[in-house]
Amino acid sequence: MADLSAQDAAARVAELKREAATHAIAYIEDGMAVGLGTGSTAKFMIDALGERVRREGLKIRAIPTSEASAAQAQSLNIPITNFADDPYLDVAIDGADEVQTGSLFLIKGRGGALLREKIVAVSARKFIVIVDESKIVTDLGTHMPVPVEIIPWGWERVENLLRQTGAKSCIPRRNEDGSLYMTDNHNIIIDCDYERIENPRGLADRIISITGVVDHGLFLDITTEVLVAGVSGLQRLKA
Repeated sequence: MADLSAQDAAARVAELKREAATHAIAYIEDGMAVGLGTGSTAKFMIDALGERVRREGLKIRAIPTSEASAAQAQSLNIPITNFADDPYLDVAIDGADEVQTGSLFLIKGRGGALLREKIVAVSARKFIVIVDESKIVTDLGTHMPVPVEIIPWGWERVENLLRQTGAKSCIPRRNEDGSLYMTDNHNIIIDCDYERIENPRGLADRIISITGVVDHGLFLDITTEVLVAGVSGLQRLKA
């Protein structure tokens, strides 16, 4: 019975993600350059966008934030572009691991694509985030660690310095075989658990100041709007 309830809950979360993704692609219009996120929610969005391309003949150009999202987009005949041809994006759509109410600050990077996700997000005129209601928190760090992407060489030294930023733990992300997880950029990720982040801006500054850190999963002052799918319907949050 417990397993069935867990399955029902997972199915409901997937349904909510799909609902939010379907609403998000309404922001995409003919002729736009679009940023495509990475992760379970973004997959639903890319599928829905591919259906619009197929049914409506929607003419867009997309920059995916990961090799996985690029492969999915190409399989759906969504044209891929790059920043040389499209230095600015009209809109980018992605999920998030946590969304702070009020500020709309985010933690992102559970899917391992935080660097490309941030490059795409800051390059977009509108950055739309799609989540289910479980991702909404009062304080960042409540449920999720902050992923930090670092260069592989000397990572043990960087891990030690990250612990000095107030993290309760800093754990290198690993594959099932125990090897270090590598991003599409051939970097590694350290997941830093702060439990509750009182000063996101200050923490972001401390992390990025560490030599060897490429970027972190704190997305601050970037989000335009958050679409939250919940049991009572869709909610739109703006900063």
